[in-house]
Amino acid sequence: MFNSRALVFATVLGTVLQIIMVVAGHSSKSIANLFAVGGMGISLVAGLIYAMMARGGTTSSLAVGGLVAGGACALIGIVVSYMLGDVTASILILGTLSSAVTGAVGGWIGKFFARA
Repeated sequence: MFNSRALVFATVLGTVLQIIMVVAGHSSKSIANLFAVGGMGISLVAGLIYAMMARGGTTSSLAVGGLVAGGACALIGIVVSYMLGDVTASILILGTLSSAVTGAVGGWIGKFFARA
């Protein structure tokens, strides 16, 4: 069901991008104000990357792979942000869930790009 290579690559890339955003936002209020949009955008990209690398998967498997990649990279980024004192503990749940859904959307949308 899952393409483990695609899942690891999408999750690692998403995690690196999330951490870059979090570290930049720790020292820049204007970037920190975009944590929600930026974090979900990165999770969307992680889902897209998963789907494009896992060619041939079913639409539901690509969406689930995107959900896992998007949620995992967001959770790690949010934990770093929480440890830096930039977000509250409630964001660990809310941010991870919203980013997981966005990652699933990315996986679903990626199905259309993977066909080309």
